[in-house]
Amino acid sequence: MPDIDSANDKPVALAIRPLTKEAFAPFGTVIEADPSTMRHINGGTTERYHALAEADVTGDDARVIINIFRGSPRAFPYVVDMMERHPLGSQSFSPIDNRPWLVVVAEDDGGRPGMPQVFLANGRQGVSYRRNVWHHPLMAIGAASDFLVVDRSSSSDNLQEFFYDKPFVIEHPGVTE
Repeated sequence: MPDIDSANDKPVALAIRPLTKEAFAPFGTVIEADPSTMRHINGGTTERYHALAEADVTGDDARVIINIFRGSPRAFPYVVDMMERHPLGSQSFSPIDNRPWLVVVAEDDGGRPGMPQVFLANGRQGVSYRRNVWHHPLMAIGAASDFLVVDRSSSSDNLQEFFYDKPFVIEHPGVTE
Protein backbone atom coordinates (compact mmCIF):
# COMPACT_ATOMS: atom_id res chain seq x y z
CA MET A 1 0.00 0.00 0.00
CA PRO A 2 1.43 3.44 -0.91
CA ASP A 3 2.32 5.76 1.94
CA ILE A 4 0.02 8.68 2.54
CA ASP A 5 1.91 11.87 1.63
CA SER A 6 1.65 14.24 4.57
CA ALA A 7 4.73 16.30 3.66
CA ASN A 8 2.84 19.11 1.92
CA ASP A 9 -0.55 20.77 2.14
CA LYS A 10 -1.80 19.72 -1.29
CA PRO A 11 -4.39 16.91 -1.18
CA VAL A 12 -3.28 13.65 -2.77
CA ALA A 13 -5.23 13.00 -5.98
CA LEU A 14 -7.04 9.65 -6.08
CA ALA A 15 -7.34 7.61 -9.28
CA ILE A 16 -10.73 6.13 -10.18
CA ARG A 17 -10.88 2.51 -11.33
CA PRO A 18 -13.81 0.54 -12.75
CA LEU A 19 -15.67 -1.49 -10.13
CA THR A 20 -14.97 -5.19 -10.70
CA LYS A 21 -15.52 -8.23 -8.49
CA GLU A 22 -11.81 -8.98 -8.43
CA ALA A 23 -10.63 -5.46 -7.55
CA PHE A 24 -13.29 -5.03 -4.84
CA ALA A 25 -12.87 -8.51 -3.26
CA PRO A 26 -10.68 -7.33 -0.32
CA PHE A 27 -13.53 -5.03 0.81
CA GLY A 28 -16.67 -7.04 0.09
CA THR A 29 -18.87 -8.15 -2.78
CA VAL A 30 -20.00 -6.45 -5.98
CA ILE A 31 -23.74 -6.94 -6.38
CA GLU A 32 -24.78 -7.33 -10.01
CA ALA A 33 -26.62 -9.86 -12.13
CA ASP A 34 -24.33 -12.89 -12.40
CA PRO A 35 -25.46 -15.39 -15.06
CA SER A 36 -23.85 -18.25 -13.11
CA THR A 37 -26.34 -17.69 -10.26
CA MET A 38 -29.44 -17.28 -12.43
CA ARG A 39 -32.40 -19.61 -12.11
CA HIS A 40 -35.92 -19.26 -13.46
CA ILE A 41 -38.76 -18.92 -10.96
CA ASN A 42 -42.46 -18.00 -11.05
CA GLY A 43 -43.29 -20.41 -13.84
CA GLY A 44 -40.35 -19.21 -15.92
CA THR A 45 -41.42 -15.55 -16.00
CA THR A 46 -38.70 -14.29 -13.64
CA GLU A 47 -34.93 -14.62 -13.60
CA ARG A 48 -33.59 -14.87 -10.05
CA TYR A 49 -29.93 -14.02 -9.53
CA HIS A 50 -29.46 -15.95 -6.32
CA ALA A 51 -27.36 -15.20 -3.21
CA LEU A 52 -25.27 -12.37 -4.68
CA ALA A 53 -24.16 -11.18 -1.22
CA GLU A 54 -24.77 -12.00 2.42
CA ALA A 55 -25.71 -9.69 5.29
CA ASP A 56 -23.53 -10.20 8.37
CA VAL A 57 -24.55 -8.76 11.74
CA THR A 58 -23.47 -9.49 15.27
CA GLY A 59 -24.35 -8.30 18.78
CA ASP A 60 -27.26 -8.35 21.18
CA ASP A 61 -30.62 -7.37 19.63
CA ALA A 62 -28.99 -6.98 16.16
CA ARG A 63 -31.22 -7.40 13.15
CA VAL A 64 -30.90 -6.91 9.40
CA ILE A 65 -32.94 -4.01 8.02
CA ILE A 66 -33.67 -2.68 4.52
CA ASN A 67 -33.64 1.08 3.86
CA ILE A 68 -33.72 3.57 1.01
CA PHE A 69 -31.01 6.23 1.14
CA ARG A 70 -31.29 9.28 -1.15
CA GLY A 71 -27.82 10.62 -1.86
CA SER A 72 -27.25 14.20 -2.97
CA PRO A 73 -24.70 14.51 -5.78
CA ARG A 74 -21.18 15.49 -4.76
CA ALA A 75 -19.46 18.52 -6.28
CA PHE A 76 -16.03 17.99 -7.85
CA PRO A 77 -13.22 18.31 -7.14
CA TYR A 78 -14.30 16.50 -3.96
CA VAL A 79 -12.14 16.33 -0.83
CA VAL A 80 -12.03 12.96 0.93
CA ASP A 81 -11.09 13.79 4.51
CA MET A 82 -12.85 11.02 6.43
CA MET A 83 -13.78 7.36 6.33
CA GLU A 84 -16.14 5.26 8.41
CA ARG A 85 -16.64 1.61 9.24
CA HIS A 86 -19.23 -0.59 10.91
CA PRO A 87 -17.59 -3.23 13.14
CA LEU A 88 -20.81 -5.07 14.00
CA GLY A 89 -22.46 -5.44 10.60
CA SER A 90 -22.02 -5.52 6.87
CA GLN A 91 -23.67 -2.80 4.77
CA SER A 92 -24.80 -3.00 1.16
CA PHE A 93 -25.73 -0.26 -1.32
CA SER A 94 -27.64 -1.01 -4.54
CA PRO A 95 -28.65 1.87 -6.83
CA ILE A 96 -32.30 2.09 -7.79
CA ASP A 97 -32.03 4.92 -10.35
CA ASN A 98 -29.49 3.33 -12.75
CA ARG A 99 -27.00 6.18 -12.30
CA PRO A 100 -23.22 5.76 -11.94
CA TRP A 101 -21.78 6.40 -8.47
CA LEU A 102 -18.45 6.27 -6.65
CA VAL A 103 -17.31 3.71 -4.11
CA VAL A 104 -14.40 4.79 -1.87
CA VAL A 105 -12.75 2.18 0.37
CA ALA A 106 -9.47 1.71 2.23
CA GLU A 107 -7.63 -1.21 3.74
CA ASP A 108 -7.18 -1.18 7.51
CA ASP A 109 -3.77 0.13 8.53
CA GLY A 110 -3.38 -0.58 12.24
CA GLY A 111 -6.88 0.49 13.25
CA ARG A 112 -7.11 3.42 10.84
CA PRO A 113 -7.87 3.59 7.13
CA GLY A 114 -4.96 3.50 4.72
CA MET A 115 -4.84 5.10 1.29
CA PRO A 116 -8.36 5.41 -0.18
CA GLN A 117 -9.20 3.54 -3.37
CA VAL A 118 -11.95 4.86 -5.65
CA PHE A 119 -14.15 2.73 -7.91
CA LEU A 120 -16.68 3.89 -10.49
CA ALA A 121 -19.81 1.75 -10.23
CA ASN A 122 -22.25 1.74 -13.09
CA GLY A 123 -25.92 2.23 -12.27
CA ARG A 124 -26.50 -1.53 -12.20
CA GLN A 125 -23.77 -2.40 -9.69
CA GLY A 126 -24.15 -2.42 -5.94
CA VAL A 127 -21.64 -3.28 -3.25
CA SER A 128 -21.76 -5.08 0.06
CA TYR A 129 -19.07 -3.88 2.44
CA ARG A 130 -17.85 -6.53 4.86
CA ARG A 131 -18.03 -5.82 8.57
CA ASN A 132 -15.26 -3.46 9.67
CA VAL A 133 -14.29 -2.25 6.15
CA TRP A 134 -13.31 1.42 5.94
CA HIS A 135 -15.42 3.28 3.39
CA HIS A 136 -16.58 6.78 2.59
CA PRO A 137 -20.26 7.66 3.00
CA LEU A 138 -22.50 7.33 -0.06
CA MET A 139 -21.19 9.21 -3.12
CA ALA A 140 -23.89 9.94 -5.69
CA ILE A 141 -22.70 11.77 -8.79
CA GLY A 142 -24.59 13.86 -11.34
CA ALA A 143 -28.02 13.89 -9.67
CA ALA A 144 -29.77 12.87 -6.47
CA SER A 145 -29.89 9.07 -6.45
CA ASP A 146 -31.77 6.46 -4.46
CA PHE A 147 -30.13 3.32 -3.09
CA LEU A 148 -31.55 0.21 -1.48
CA VAL A 149 -29.42 -0.25 1.65
CA VAL A 150 -29.24 -3.40 3.76
CA ASP A 151 -27.53 -2.95 7.10
CA ARG A 152 -27.68 -3.57 10.84
CA SER A 153 -29.97 -2.06 13.40
CA SER A 154 -29.63 -2.39 17.18
CA SER A 155 -29.33 -0.37 20.34
CA SER A 156 -25.50 -0.62 20.27
CA ASP A 157 -23.24 1.79 18.39
CA ASN A 158 -21.99 0.43 15.06
CA LEU A 159 -20.12 3.41 13.62
CA GLN A 160 -16.47 4.42 13.80
CA GLU A 161 -15.23 7.50 11.97
CA PHE A 162 -11.68 8.53 11.12
CA PHE A 163 -10.60 11.97 9.91
CA TYR A 164 -7.37 12.15 7.91
CA ASP A 165 -4.74 14.72 8.91
CA LYS A 166 -4.12 15.31 5.22
CA PRO A 167 -7.08 15.02 2.84
CA PHE A 168 -7.28 13.37 -0.54
CA VAL A 169 -9.08 14.72 -3.61
CA ILE A 170 -11.16 13.20 -6.39
CA GLU A 171 -10.73 15.62 -9.27
CA HIS A 172 -13.68 14.47 -11.40
CA PRO A 173 -15.58 11.19 -11.73
CA GLY A 174 -15.15 11.20 -15.52
CA VAL A 175 -18.82 10.55 -16.30
CA THR A 176 -21.73 12.79 -17.21
CA GLU A 177 -25.43 12.14 -17.09
